[in-house]
Formats: sequence, C-alpha cells, structure tokens
Amino acid sequence: MHLNEINFGARPPIDSYGGGGFSLGGVRHAGSLALHFDRMIDWAPRTPADITPEALALFIADAGAMDVLLLGMGPDIANLPADARAALDAAGIGYDLMSTAAACRTYNVLLAEDRRVAAALIAV
Repeated sequence: MHLNEINFGARPPIDSYGGGGFSLGGVRHAGSLALHFDRMIDWAPRTPADITPEALALFIADAGAMDVLLLGMGPDIANLPADARAALDAAGIGYDLMSTAAACRTYNVLLAEDRRVAAALIAV
C-alpha cells in the first residue's frame, strides 16, 4: 500500500491532546490553546462558562481572514455563553462547537485541506 505524506505547510498539526494540554509539531503546550494562523497562544478559558467576548477578541479582530473557528469546549459539547455567541455572530464568524477531541481531529483535517481554520481549545 502506498501512503501519501500530508503536507501541513508552515502550520503544525495537533499531534496529541490530553493530560491538560496539547502537542503541536512535537512541542508540548500546557493548558487551553488558541490557534490562529501563524500563532499559538495560551488561552485563558478553562471551562465553557469562561469563554467571553474578550477571550475571543483575537479571532474577532481577524474575522474575515478565517473560513471557520473551531471551539473545543472540553470533554463534551457545551453551549457557548450568550454574550460570546452574540460577539461571534456580530463579527460574521462561522464557528462550530464540539468537544475538544473532535475539534483537534477536525482542525487537522481542515489544515491538511489548506483551509483557513482557527481553533480555540479548552484543555482536557
């Protein structure tokens, strides 16, 4: 069987998640993480209730630059607080709420497709 190597370009894929953090491109990051194009930033929210418009400001500032924002809500899918949902809607950002595990897998698929994907991931 012939396997094709996936080229993720300059943006590293998520190698693993769990244990309170993530590994990207072989580098371990503890805690929640925001992935925004060429940046990996520690992200303050630790629970879905912690997601505020301020926590999403990085993404809102570049609303037109992304195809989709994946929101990894922790071990399970959870509702986005109303003020955060309203801020994303007002900015015209398409977003998808899912568990962090699903968001990590989806991020890698969209990254491999060279999509303009961003992710805000609560650590599990």
